[in-house]
Amino acid sequence: MNKLERFIREIPKAELHLHIEGSLEPELLFDLAGRNGLKLKYHSVDELKQAYSYGNLQDFLDIYYAGAVALREELDFYDLTLAYLRKARKQNIVHAEIFFDPQTHTSRGISFDTAISGILRGLEDGKRETGITGRLIMCFLRHLDESSAFETLESALPYKNHIVAVGLDSSEKGHPPSKFTRVFEKALAEGFLTVAHAGEEGPAEYIREALDLLKVSRIDHGYAAIDDPELLNRLIREKIALTMCPLSNQMLKVYPDLTLHPLKKMLDMGVKVTVNSDDPAYFGGYVNENFLSIAGALGLTREDILQLAVNSFEASFLDPEEKQRWIDAVLNYSLP
Repeated sequence: MNKLERFIREIPKAELHLHIEGSLEPELLFDLAGRNGLKLKYHSVDELKQAYSYGNLQDFLDIYYAGAVALREELDFYDLTLAYLRKARKQNIVHAEIFFDPQTHTSRGISFDTAISGILRGLEDGKRETGITGRLIMCFLRHLDESSAFETLESALPYKNHIVAVGLDSSEKGHPPSKFTRVFEKALAEGFLTVAHAGEEGPAEYIREALDLLKVSRIDHGYAAIDDPELLNRLIREKIALTMCPLSNQMLKVYPDLTLHPLKKMLDMGVKVTVNSDDPAYFGGYVNENFLSIAGALGLTREDILQLAVNSFEASFLDPEEKQRWIDAVLNYSLP
């Protein structure tokens, strides 16, 4: 292990772009299916892993939603959440802001309460076991209509103290942020922060819509901004963070060649970029593997890694005091 790899593995980090359903490892998927008496399309873990090859985002989503059928009981969501936190702790992640997709579950008859209760209990027990603090972000599925998002928001209101923000994910093409303007206005009025996936497969205009119409605090992905100097300047000026996911980009053919990834260029310009794992069970790696892959492809330096780690806390939804405590810990760790 060289010095930079050790630095990446040991420096404290926050993860800001993690779909909890996307951390469902094949082994756990088969365990849950067996526990719930479900028969899967695939006959073994190895056969399932061989299916993890995607031509685009929709190819991945088809497998992602198929895997979610194994999540049925509160205990399933609890086990899923705790399994992620145990992996995260081994990677020196100390804070995680976790997406979950209620409509993925309510559309197949699993109640909102079942899903969120299991996740929240997992976060609580996980914090005691691992020390990792967590925040929960509820995402709307953009391929569904806004009325479904409104129903989901209503279900979330009793849990306002446990959900820090609402987000927007799923297939981007043909589903602009403007489609969800009213439900995001309602969410903001209820006191939720907002984030949104934009500029992954969609154009830079989707990023503008997320900023102007959804009033987001940060953009998930945001790669399309690289071709729009005016938008880049706005992101820098307004200190809007981008939650980037290199291995996801490679697997989904957004940047099949990571040497062409815009992370380093944006970082050098002053954009507040961060490194995250997205759906690690499906994309071959958690946060450290994403750091190692992009560092090797782009020749990132120790100073780059340090800035990315600082950015992860600056862009988080931690309280200011907690945020500064971890930024100080990162800076102190970097000392010789």
